[in-house]
Amino acid sequence: MTTKKSMMKQMITVICSATLAACGNAPAVQTRSEYQVMDITTSDKELQTTYSAAIRGRQDIDIYPQVSGTLTRLCVEEGQAVRKGQILFIIDQVPYIAALRTAEANVEAAKAGVATSQLTYDSKRELYAQKVVSEFDLKTSHNSLLSAKAQLAQAEAQRINAANNLSYTEVKSPADGVVGTLPYRVGTLVSSGMPKPLTTVSDNSDMYVYFSMTENQMLELTRRYGSKDRALAEMPAVSLQLNDRSTYPQEGKIETISGVIDTSTGTVSLRAVFPNKDGLLTSGGSGNVIVPLKKEDCIVIPQAATYELQDKVFVYKVVDGKAQSAPVQVTRVNGGQEYIVENGLQVGDVIVVEGVGLLREGTPVVAKPASDNQQVKEG
Repeated sequence: MTTKKSMMKQMITVICSATLAACGNAPAVQTRSEYQVMDITTSDKELQTTYSAAIRGRQDIDIYPQVSGTLTRLCVEEGQAVRKGQILFIIDQVPYIAALRTAEANVEAAKAGVATSQLTYDSKRELYAQKVVSEFDLKTSHNSLLSAKAQLAQAEAQRINAANNLSYTEVKSPADGVVGTLPYRVGTLVSSGMPKPLTTVSDNSDMYVYFSMTENQMLELTRRYGSKDRALAEMPAVSLQLNDRSTYPQEGKIETISGVIDTSTGTVSLRAVFPNKDGLLTSGGSGNVIVPLKKEDCIVIPQAATYELQDKVFVYKVVDGKAQSAPVQVTRVNGGQEYIVENGLQVGDVIVVEGVGLLREGTPVVAKPASDNQQVKEG
């Protein structure tokens, strides 16, 4: 029995040793996953870049009184459309009417004084010619005439000032627009030093939409068109996405580009104008300006084909069937969904555009069949 057990142990040992040897000599199996890839080519592409924007009226005019007094009448209501020159408020006119009448009376008195001085001077001049009065008397009468004329001019100025003050009691709209809030009511004492305006008139016929570009984006824009003036003249119309994500039905035009970079944000301010005949846009609103961009012979890749490491953007090229990381310089477009590659790729390269986060340097890559790639794109 002991001999049989010993032989059995020897046989098991030999079998296990042979099995282990066979396993050790077996070649390792490497899995080669399939990935969607992209052949790099150039094309002309219509792209869109989105910028956060603030909407303002063409004019938001604060209305302050130019004279002091008590409000006697409100001639408009909040939200009312008004025309240039339309009366908005009336301030108590009684003291200003009295001041104008006093000024007019002073003018008449000054005119009489001038007439009297003129008669005296003419008489003295005749008498001086006859050597009846001295030269001193003649010059004195002439000076009196000059003084009377000066008093008349002063009285005329006071009359004009009084007339202007009376006209200022009718507070008028300086432009076409829409009336804002009315914080003051009839009986309120108002003056030019008030902390709040009587109201604000907003010219909403056209709306200004302000947005900003980074310094690099502005440099690229300037290089593309040659100058800021040419950019303003040749840039295509822009669209406006409202706060509810709907698209404003009318297109706008970029009118101005600031010549100064905001040092706190590193951006340049631009202003686009949009028509607002239906009054859909409101001063103080917000949205997104969508700027179309047509680029010729450019390389465009999806954002999903990239990854970032230490503020740098990388892609995985397929080189000899393996993933090889490569840094690229890109410009974000279409809200960051796509990148225009400025440097790092060339026509003929092949990159991985699916599952980039799972790849590592040297990972074997097998391209998915064309049918599978098409299904991914359609999905």
